[in-house]
Amino acid sequence: MPHVHEFGIIDSIEEIKDDIRYDPEKYGCITVDGDFLDDLCATDFGKKIDNLQTFAHSTDRPYNNLCYFGITLIPPNSHAYFLKIVREANDVYKSEELENLMKKIDEAIKRNKWMIHFGD
Repeated sequence: MPHVHEFGIIDSIEEIKDDIRYDPEKYGCITVDGDFLDDLCATDFGKKIDNLQTFAHSTDRPYNNLCYFGITLIPPNSHAYFLKIVREANDVYKSEELENLMKKIDEAIKRNKWMIHFGD
């Protein structure tokens, strides 16, 4: 299995509070190459992603950053910041994967939905 990060949108956070499973199709996930994200995290992007307010594996475990091995839940109040730092990275890298991630974040903003991240 390749080293990837998958990002999707949760229709109802209430439905998964107690039972979160790896199911990228259910959440309409897009994929970002893990090596590419690792390279990004070695830049200024890595310092910025450390300030992204998230939850690790469940809604009762506040966290900052993405869980690289497991599930991260990204609440709606973090989307604007997430979009900003991904956009800044894409200004430098001009990546189709980052373009797709920005579209996914924008969709979550418009729908006011939580995002889910699966690290491998």
